[in-house]
Amino acid sequence: MAFQYKSTLIAAALLALGGAAQAQISDDVVRIGVMGDQTGPYSGNGGPGQVLAVRMAVEDFGGKINGKTIEVVVADDQNKPDVGTNIARQWIERDKVDTIISNSTSAIALSVSAMMKQHNKPYLISGTTTADLTGKSCSPMNMQFLLDTYAMPKATVQSLMKQGVKTFYFVTVDYAFGAALQAEATKFIEAGGGKVVGAVKHPLGTTDFSSYLLQAQASKAQAVVFLSAGADLSNAIKQASEYRLTKNGQIVTTTGATINTVVAMGLPVGQGLQINTPFYWDRDADSRAWAKRFIDRNKGVLPTYIMAGSYSATMHYLKAVQAAGTDEGKAVVAKMKSTPINDFEMKNVTIREDGQVMRPVYMVQVKTPAESKGGKNDLYIIKGEIAPDQIFRPLNENPCDFLKK
Repeated sequence: MAFQYKSTLIAAALLALGGAAQAQISDDVVRIGVMGDQTGPYSGNGGPGQVLAVRMAVEDFGGKINGKTIEVVVADDQNKPDVGTNIARQWIERDKVDTIISNSTSAIALSVSAMMKQHNKPYLISGTTTADLTGKSCSPMNMQFLLDTYAMPKATVQSLMKQGVKTFYFVTVDYAFGAALQAEATKFIEAGGGKVVGAVKHPLGTTDFSSYLLQAQASKAQAVVFLSAGADLSNAIKQASEYRLTKNGQIVTTTGATINTVVAMGLPVGQGLQINTPFYWDRDADSRAWAKRFIDRNKGVLPTYIMAGSYSATMHYLKAVQAAGTDEGKAVVAKMKSTPINDFEMKNVTIREDGQVMRPVYMVQVKTPAESKGGKNDLYIIKGEIAPDQIFRPLNENPCDFLKK
């Protein structure tokens, strides 16, 4: 009887421990929020394609963690700070969202980041580019999976100055993203002995760039740099071609353009354009295999680096939750930062203390129509690989407060 009694107690204890372990997944669901522009000028960069990439990662992971469901919720922040902030507050405080994957504009992301920090929720940045998210407005919960407004202009300026370019003119979208890019680019230009001879700002959603292009032509700058994204960037470069800026001797370039922008403008317009990108679908066998699966489910449309990065962010997060045995934010972030990323686009890539994913970046050039022999998706020549320590902000220059502590 004594033995039977002890066995019963042991069994009860084991059941209690098992229940405690299962309870580590809050409310029995791992809930992932995907926030960004779903219908507006930046929806082609991320939008429904980003949501698909996140869902693919969940499916590839198996759809559950320790028997608990993984749920994806989606919101269109409409590029409006009040809309995005209110959605994030509802997700965190009412809907029990465990992490948010961000492709929001800078103003929205900075607001959401502050909330995620307050509630100890991992904030996976995959499309938002302000360097403040890992800099002066940093958070131990932020992780930047792609490029930022420090890395993008640095790579572009260095590349152009190696080609002998000394004078620059900016056509910049008029919000925090554009301002940050222009400020960083100006710093790198002046440090390299170059000069900014002029700049003009345009509103988000501009369709007529004629007056801005005339000013760029009149400046006689060697390089005209478009600091925008999405439909704005596509329209600007198309019209720059119509105004014959390149044929008249000016280099037309941009920072971090996504591949859908190149598709929209077409090779006759985009040929020769140099871009820095963290992902290209045709780089190797692994990227081609993943891209084929994505394209088959995305109506034949290529994945942008934002979409690929969102898959990586989701998969790495889910692996960390499983390894940590909990979806508690601090534990998950610690596991994400202590475990290298290994997937179809990154091999043994670490996440730095400030949250920057230390991935390589590729210098690509848009092919001419004659060079494109592999079908409609054969768009880039990979010119070289840039090591992460050459492009991302050095830790000793980072104003992030928690690094100093």
